[in-house]
Amino acid sequence: MAMEQPVGKQREFHFTDKDFEQIRTLVARQTGIALSDAKRELVYGRLSRRLRALNISSFSDYIGMLDEDNGSGEELINFINAITTNLTSFFRENHHFQYIKSTLMPELMKQKAYDRRIRIWSAGCSTGEEPYSIAMTMRECLPMDSTWDIKILATDLDSNVVAKASSGVYEQERVNGISPERLRRFFKQGKGAHEGMVRVRDELQEMITFKQLNLMHEWPMKGPFDFMFCRNVVIYFDKPTKQVLFDRYANILVEKGHLFIGHSETLFKLSDRFDSLGNTIYRKKK
Repeated sequence: MAMEQPVGKQREFHFTDKDFEQIRTLVARQTGIALSDAKRELVYGRLSRRLRALNISSFSDYIGMLDEDNGSGEELINFINAITTNLTSFFRENHHFQYIKSTLMPELMKQKAYDRRIRIWSAGCSTGEEPYSIAMTMRECLPMDSTWDIKILATDLDSNVVAKASSGVYEQERVNGISPERLRRFFKQGKGAHEGMVRVRDELQEMITFKQLNLMHEWPMKGPFDFMFCRNVVIYFDKPTKQVLFDRYANILVEKGHLFIGHSETLFKLSDRFDSLGNTIYRKKK
């Protein structure tokens, strides 16, 4: 029987196909991100730093440590941080966008019929895929000649990713998972020197304001927001900080405003100001 070979050549650490598959499964379970085969080198490069820091000699031993953490240890946070830093995708955790389209937007369109004004916050927007996905979803819920006033505030701590997001320009591979209908409607294909790139159309960019923001500092905006996304951000904070942050989120949301959090996150024992609707969707209590 042929022995399984490490992925790549002359590795500092033993890294097999099995190791990559186990890591890919864990990432999907904890973050909702589906890592493609093309991410092998990214995974190896980012996690090698953790192996060095922990003085671990192989990926199999590191995976064993993560299993022993049982989903709650400090190293799992380091693992998620290493893999997900600025790693995002359009319509990531798609059930959130399906909920907006099927349930939340119909409700808001009834509640807001008098002023046709909706305000949204994407906290931890990274390179912009999340707020653009929200904008596409909102547009799809409205008639083409709509007079609705919908604005999205998109913030992130990293000014570099905010600049990338604001540009609205992406490599073609970033939008490969988007339906042809959405690509035609919401993106422009690059030509000539820009071949292989796409640009978000103005109708989406005009809906979004991108700003650098440290969530731990004073917030310049006062809200209120009708709903907000804060996904895979609070996993980096300790419990007291999470409790303060969720309380501030509740304060800036309208009554019964919705909060969408990450695949591996929960408000359990962190906040009593929201009701869980399932699928990491919460609604502010009265």
